[in-house]
Amino acid sequence: MRLRVIDLETTGGDRTSEIIEVGIVDVIADGQGGWTARPPVSKLFRPRGEISFHAMAVHHLTPEHFHADDPHCDEYALREMFAALGPADAMVAHSARFERGFIADTAHGGLPWICTVRSAKQAWPSAPGHSNQVLRYWRGFRLDPALADPAHRAGPDAWVTAHILMDLLKEHPVERMIEWTAAPREMATVPFGKHRRKPWAEVPMDYLRWMAGQTDMDVDAVSAARAELERRKVG
Repeated sequence: MRLRVIDLETTGGDRTSEIIEVGIVDVIADGQGGWTARPPVSKLFRPRGEISFHAMAVHHLTPEHFHADDPHCDEYALREMFAALGPADAMVAHSARFERGFIADTAHGGLPWICTVRSAKQAWPSAPGHSNQVLRYWRGFRLDPALADPAHRAGPDAWVTAHILMDLLKEHPVERMIEWTAAPREMATVPFGKHRRKPWAEVPMDYLRWMAGQTDMDVDAVSAARAELERRKVG
């Protein structure tokens, strides 16, 4: 089995942003119950638009890092990167919802995803935090700085995520982490809009019906709205 860990750096924080760096680490079953990680593969992609200053402050990629003949990133470029590494059985990312927003299923053949944030929250609820770097040090990883640093670059972050994944795999099978990833995250209150921070039980029916019918909204929020509607039917 091969699990493909991926990390992206982008020009900004929303879905209109562009991918400017891709990092990939393949985690492969060794046939004896263990797992090994291949060294990171990373590639820069020239943006068509501007890189936001907030994004620069995170990954420190600036226009000077790119050349006029560097390719842009699109589905075909991603597909080519994946194909060069061979077939995989699942895609993995830390906070996978971000990467999934930029990578179409057709780029990797519709593979299932594992989110290491969601999996870590299930496996280690008492951790002091669930970010890549917090888990790296909390779990006591001793990683080669040449591969794991600097933080917030695609290759190093994918390398750290790969080790979080391998640590999780010591006690939790792939299938369980896929289930954790696919399950809607729990929301005690509405996360946005005019009823933000209000418990679902206090949200008007017409607003719940409107949310339940949305197709471009946070899928977990839509799921929570539908669950509340079902609860009221039962009640």
